[in-house]
Amino acid sequence: MTDSSSLARSTAFAPLTGVRVLDFSHVIAGPFATFLLAQMGAEVTKVESVDGDVMRRTERGRQGFVSLNAGKRCITVDLATEEGRRQALALASASDVVLDNLRPGVLERFGLGFDDVRAAHPGVVYCAISGFGRGHDDWRHRPAYDHVVQAVSGMAWLGGSEGDPPMKTGFPVVDSATGMLAAMAILAALRERDRTGSGMLIDVSMVGAGLQLMYPMACDALTSGTTPPRVGNQGYSGSPSADFFPARNGWLALGANTPRQLLAVLRTLGLGHLADDPAVFEQPLSGDVPVAFVRARDPAALKRALAEAIAEQDAADLEARLSACQVPAARLRTLAEFAGEACANGCLPAVALQGDGISVQSPGLGFGVYRPS
Repeated sequence: MTDSSSLARSTAFAPLTGVRVLDFSHVIAGPFATFLLAQMGAEVTKVESVDGDVMRRTERGRQGFVSLNAGKRCITVDLATEEGRRQALALASASDVVLDNLRPGVLERFGLGFDDVRAAHPGVVYCAISGFGRGHDDWRHRPAYDHVVQAVSGMAWLGGSEGDPPMKTGFPVVDSATGMLAAMAILAALRERDRTGSGMLIDVSMVGAGLQLMYPMACDALTSGTTPPRVGNQGYSGSPSADFFPARNGWLALGANTPRQLLAVLRTLGLGHLADDPAVFEQPLSGDVPVAFVRARDPAALKRALAEAIAEQDAADLEARLSACQVPAARLRTLAEFAGEACANGCLPAVALQGDGISVQSPGLGFGVYRPS
């Protein structure tokens, strides 16, 4: 077993060196997939239309484009011309991976679909990203955007509380998940090609990525046809002490899921007497029982007591005291607050991306690599 003190963080992690990727994608899902591959050393050539990727023309302009396309070689190819189609097919024939998230059928019309590329390059890994995948003739050609997939997949009915209108997630969660799923699928396909020598078509859909994000709920829906209740900010454990609570100067997310954790919370808040109150718990709370999720005889009363006590507390101070007791707890922060704090304390080593004459700070691959020092 290697001690962590003998490991050094690697800043030169390039396992995909030598892998050539041709990227016909635009906006977020496809470019994010090939961005991840490029950050791991792949040589990515991004093919843009004569109008360029729409991300170049968003409110964030070059910054938004660079955040998804840094490290790629960008070229313009006019697929409406015979010369452009020949150039694109030649590039595809020399690539290990071809990726596409254009409207379903677009590249096929230009003679650049999987069958066309495979005829010239049998070992190609061709990743086609679409809204609904290729499994249903009526759905495979449907266009889709992130919020539309959140709607059709049931995701928009999981946020919020019962009685609320449908609620989409406040960021393009499906686009990002689709990019990560596509990158993982491509890596697996490359490994399979190494093993068998054969190329393949990888069919990645936005609805498939959405179901992966909702995996436990998706399994229940497929198995028994059930949809979970909407629980608002309550933790998925169902414990009444896992929720968001307003504090004196902000909000605190509390994750006291187990009896031991809740005992620590009650003692910290001066509510230790509730642990033995038969009106609140059927059995007195004990930290010596096997780990299980907390259940209360009167969950509303427990939640009211916690809310009243937390309302008098400083959110940051209470976060620190509960964390010291091994209770998951956090003051609610904005994204910018967390990013600044995490970079300052070393929790998040940001990566500088360069492109189009500007620099963009990025969270990178989302994982660290450590090598023996």
